[in-house]
Amino acid sequence: MKAARVFQLTTLALLVVSAVQVGYWVFDQRAYTIDKVHAARAAYAEQAAAAQALLDAGVSAERIQQMLPPIVVVGGHASLAPKVEEMLRTEERRRYNRYAWEGAFFMLALGACITVIGRALRAEARVLEEQDNFLALVSHQFKTPLASLQLSLETMALRTLSPEQARTLIDRMLADLARMEAMVTQILESARLERGRVDFKSEPLDLGAAVTRVIAHLEERARQERIAISCDIEPGLQVVSDPLALDVVVRNILENALSAVTPHGGGSIALSARARNGEVELSVRDSGVGFRSGDGTRLFERFTRLHPGGGSTHYGTGLGLFIVQRLMHLAHGRVSAHSDGVGQGARFVLTWPAAAQGQRS
Repeated sequence: MKAARVFQLTTLALLVVSAVQVGYWVFDQRAYTIDKVHAARAAYAEQAAAAQALLDAGVSAERIQQMLPPIVVVGGHASLAPKVEEMLRTEERRRYNRYAWEGAFFMLALGACITVIGRALRAEARVLEEQDNFLALVSHQFKTPLASLQLSLETMALRTLSPEQARTLIDRMLADLARMEAMVTQILESARLERGRVDFKSEPLDLGAAVTRVIAHLEERARQERIAISCDIEPGLQVVSDPLALDVVVRNILENALSAVTPHGGGSIALSARARNGEVELSVRDSGVGFRSGDGTRLFERFTRLHPGGGSTHYGTGLGLFIVQRLMHLAHGRVSAHSDGVGQGARFVLTWPAAAQGQRS
């Protein structure tokens, strides 16, 4: 990464130097044109003076024009022919225009190169910042369950525990392991999606069944956090998606809602779905921490966590909603997030293509 950055900075410096050289070239050529035109005018002025001297010496005007074609004699006065004067002005304008166009083209090309490299440098800086934030975040997220595991194991090693106490510690350790496994799974899923290594199989799927499965998996966590989950999905709503992708999308959205509500010490999550205009829309509304109305798009960027921790014991990698957006894109669907502000809860809307009547399973 350092070598690439050095290369980019060196190239940028060379482009800046080239731009200065092009500017100097344009200025120099303009000065050269002015000198050439002035020299030509001076030469013609000498011819006009010689013609005037011959005319004063009694040489006929016809003879003078034969010897000096660029000179005309009018009323006993020798001067430069108008067509020659116009030719000089035309040549001067032509050279000015040519140098201006050539210089502008080079400057435009150099400007485009500098812009591209500048954007690449800014993008690299953002990636480096994201990587640093991600490493710090993952280190912190793994440190917490690892410390909990260590404490539980040391307790079991140093003390004789009753079956109930041992069961409590075992459940805690299993929860910590599940938490680390979930974080690793999200990281791997994100990497696969980023590289396009996803085997996506579109088929008609029952949305209500998928939501019910995910809720059943998360209801114990919701109960412990005093979060009420309600579901209003009419039977028979079928979407076109990949079975695994559908479960991952619904699970990530619900886990995000749980994490948003937990800091409030309890609350509610309401799911509803409806069919509209050949699509199926799933709405997930929570009473959680919410977010600024302008941050709805940022939520779906990699490693974005607008409320790190948020007072919740369930931390994340900032990849869950990124994975949701990518999987919805692969399913030819879309996802959006809305909130009236921090502390006002949030609403996520997932939209899939509805399964045609002939496709329904």
